[in-house]
Amino acid sequence: MKLKSDISFDDTEIAFSPKSNWEIKKSRALFATVGHPVVSAIATGLVKIGFALRLPIKGMIKNTVFEVFCGGETIAESIQTVDVLGKYGVGTILDYSVEGEETEEAFDNTKNETIKTIINAQNNGNIPFCVFKPTGVASVHVLEKVQLRKPLSETEQIAFERIKSRIDEICKEAYENDVPLLIDAEDSWIQDPVDEMVYAMMAKYNKEKALIFNTYQMYRVSSLENLKNTFQEAIRQGYFVGAKLVRGAYMENERERAEKMGYPDPIQPTKEATDDGYNEALKFCIDHKDHIDVINCTHNEYSSYYLASLMEEYGIKNNDSGVWFAQLYGMSDNISFNLAKAGYNVAKYVPYGPVKSVMPYLFRRAEENKSVAGQSGRELTLIKKELKRRKLEKK
Repeated sequence: MKLKSDISFDDTEIAFSPKSNWEIKKSRALFATVGHPVVSAIATGLVKIGFALRLPIKGMIKNTVFEVFCGGETIAESIQTVDVLGKYGVGTILDYSVEGEETEEAFDNTKNETIKTIINAQNNGNIPFCVFKPTGVASVHVLEKVQLRKPLSETEQIAFERIKSRIDEICKEAYENDVPLLIDAEDSWIQDPVDEMVYAMMAKYNKEKALIFNTYQMYRVSSLENLKNTFQEAIRQGYFVGAKLVRGAYMENERERAEKMGYPDPIQPTKEATDDGYNEALKFCIDHKDHIDVINCTHNEYSSYYLASLMEEYGIKNNDSGVWFAQLYGMSDNISFNLAKAGYNVAKYVPYGPVKSVMPYLFRRAEENKSVAGQSGRELTLIKKELKRRKLEKK
């Protein structure tokens, strides 16, 4: 297939148009840090120690890494980011990114906060999707026992019913407010019960159109078959599929656990195999577009070109409501803003939440940047190019 040649992901003037000179310089410093494994590890360790010792570092964090990668501590604080992105044709997916909490109170709080994002999105055209992470409303311990088909204690059974109830409450709110909802993926050893619950929600709320979206981590060997099976089941039961495609976020943990516990590695053997599976999944979604809405969540330039080319080949309009592109806030602006400029549907994942509570998310982002070959280097190259264009850095 000939890839579209009228989109350029090298146009830094468009890519960084929303950013001030100071914001670009701040991003350069952060990506230089993240791109250096030793420096990144030291910086991460110092931040963890600082919070553990209750040192007054919140302000420093909020004005640096938090500001670059997050929208704010609350929905209200994040609206300015939503408005700025909207001016450039880029939507916002507000992501309440509090991780690592393991109490019923915390789970209920995340559920309630997610519902607030849905109600807020219903009246804001710049917020095309809402999202939540299942472990934000569910115990990892309970999900793992369910996947292993181990008997649950009475307390655990009650907790599992609460998990299902919370997820249904969130999905019901999305349905009643007509707001598409993305449900993030988890580690492979707890993903099966998550899938089962999400498919139940699809069957319940996707009768008229795709509103509930499952996430397919295409670096997993089983994900393409899972997507195809989902489609067949949707046809059988008469509902639409929402498919959020990502490459994946937990590769090191997955491989280490598989080796330690002696089961087959669930991750594709090579990056090429992941890329092939990812692009095949994109084509499968477009081949069955009458029953599948897809959001292409990737920082991979080829996959972005590829989907745009598929749309052109199939005669799908750039702004077709069933096809979206998405990237993380603060990253791959060259993809997001150039696609938006060309009229495609684009959204940014914008995390928000209390600074300390969002740090596990930010640490995970730093780990991912180290594991994705060339990601930080690519970001730095584009930032330096734009600084030179603005005559802020010597050639």
